[in-house]
Formats: sequence, C-alpha cells, structure tokens
Amino acid sequence: MAGSNDVSLNDAKTVVPLNTWVLISNFKLAYNLLRRPDGTFNRHLAEFLDRKVPANATPVDGVYSFDVIVERSTSLLSRVYRPFSDGLGGAGAAAAPVSFDPTSSDAAFPVIIFFHGGSFAHSSANSAIYDTLCRRLVSFCKAVVVSVNYRRSPEHRFPCAYDDGWAALEWVNSRPWLKSGKDSMVHIFLAGDSSGGNIAHHVALRAAQSGIPVAGNILLNPMFGGEKRTESEKRLDGKYFVTIQDRDWYWRAFLPEGANRDHPACNPFGPNAPLSLSGLPFPKSLVVVAGLDLVQDWQLAYAEGLKREGQDVKLIYLEQVTIGFYFLPNTEHFYGVMEEIKNFVSSNSS
Repeated sequence: MAGSNDVSLNDAKTVVPLNTWVLISNFKLAYNLLRRPDGTFNRHLAEFLDRKVPANATPVDGVYSFDVIVERSTSLLSRVYRPFSDGLGGAGAAAAPVSFDPTSSDAAFPVIIFFHGGSFAHSSANSAIYDTLCRRLVSFCKAVVVSVNYRRSPEHRFPCAYDDGWAALEWVNSRPWLKSGKDSMVHIFLAGDSSGGNIAHHVALRAAQSGIPVAGNILLNPMFGGEKRTESEKRLDGKYFVTIQDRDWYWRAFLPEGANRDHPACNPFGPNAPLSLSGLPFPKSLVVVAGLDLVQDWQLAYAEGLKREGQDVKLIYLEQVTIGFYFLPNTEHFYGVMEEIKNFVSSNSS
C-alpha cells in the first residue's frame, strides 16, 4: 500500500525467497524502532540489535580476517579479509601458509575496499550480515577485502563517511604487502551496497582528482536521490520494504543542515553537481540495480550520467529483484551477480 510502512506480503512472496523476506523484514522492523521523528537515532539500541561477529585468525571456509586501525585521529577501523592461501605478507600474515615476495610474481591481486550499507546510519564492518558478504567476495573474486567501519549519521554527517572512505583508500594504497603484478601496485576496487555504493562513488571521484588509481567501482543498489519524485518512487512507495518517508529521513540525517536532496552527495549529476567527470580518470563502473527498489530511477539516472560524461559503465538491471538479494545465496540472481563481480574484478586487475 503506497505510503504505508507495511510490506505487501503477497507481492513480496512472489519474488522474494522466504528466508530473504524474513531477513529484510527483521531489518525493517529494527530500523523503524531506531529512527526518531526529531531526527535523532537510538544508537544504543541499534548496537544491541545489530548482531556482530569478531575477526578470526583461524580460517573459516578458506578465509581469515583481522581488524586494524587505519586512522587514529578518528579511531577508524577496517576489517581485512584474506584467502588463507593468498601467500601475501604484511599485517596479519602469521596465519598465511607461506611468505610472499610481490616482485616474484607477475599476477595482479585485486584488493576490494568495501563500504557497508545501512543508509549511512545502520550496520558496521563487523555486522554479521556484512562479515558474511565480505567473505563471499573473497571466495568468489580471489581477492583481499578491506571493509571500512566508517562513521555513521546522524551523529556524523556529511562528509565524515566520505573522509573515512578516503582515509581507508590512502591506507590501502600505501601498504607494501598489498602490492602485486608486474607494475608492483595495489590493484584497488571500491565496492558497496546502498549508502556504501554512494560512498564508493564519492571516494572514486576524489581519487580521480588526486591521482590515486582505482581499477573499478562496484555499486550494488547504490543510494542516490533528488528533490523530484520519480515514477519508481511513487509506484513502489511502501512496497518491498522501503518507503519514501524512510529515505527522506536518512537523507535529512546525513546531508548538511539545511541542504536538500539535490546536494551533490545525494544527486551527483543533479543541478548542483560541482564538476564534470569528462576527462577525469574515473574508474570503470559496475552498477547493479534491483527492479523493485523504489530508488531504481535514481540508480538508472546515475548510470546514464556516467555514460554522458564519457565514462565506462556496465549496468545490470534485475527486474524481479528487491534490495538485499545479494545477502543470501538462495537465487540465481545472487550467483549471477557474484559471477559478474568476479569477471569485472578479474578483467580489470591486470
């Protein structure tokens, strides 16, 4: 029912596996409890409800992880995931079976910097759902994954999340033990879902302006928007877990005080966009859009904006898919997108 906080169960059941529906419905229930009408957020309850998992030095399903502070001034933490048999040296390498001299191999090893979703307000790098997703990215892509525990709104508004993303990129780019390939460089990809996809775009833009090479951007249902109401927002409002009212709350909580949704953070190709991407070394992009996400029109407009600016973008539009489909390996869409991500990373790593 448009404008309602109720999910249309009959509609959702036709396209969403039951376990996915239960998972995302539980998130939605928790999210509704945490947001307050005055724009504040119940962070203590959020931390209590968010199931977290520790890093593991002992490999699980061929992947081990460790936490590291990458920026002491803000206590910015990232969780690093690595294949047990990657053979890389450096921090956390005690669990690796062999030491690895990057100059001894011509093979480039991808490093994916991942930004979790949660509309800038929810979840963290050690949330169980994102810990599992990052492990799957390691396994599918044969990559190192660095998951960034960026500061969240409304306590930390724009540009804090972007600044944390930039700090993580600089940290990754400066690690000798992540260099690989004939060029002995760190082969960096930026990735994220929802707000994390938004962060990936803005960090990539700063990298293009600053000269740090990024091999590719991977955006899963990226969170963009604008002042006008699009057709998909009107048609899908209140269906498939998300309402316009929800999205508006998160933008008010994240954007600078007094800014509207045409702020470049929200609408990167909107009327207030500060610069053109034309001529910038912006990375290739893989943009995944769920056809039942109410902000899909903004995601499609983002992909079109990249094309207009002469940038390389591959769009994957999945018509009968909702937000969060990539959390559980229970549909062909999950495996199809993971295969696309694997191919994107492998083809752009060399």
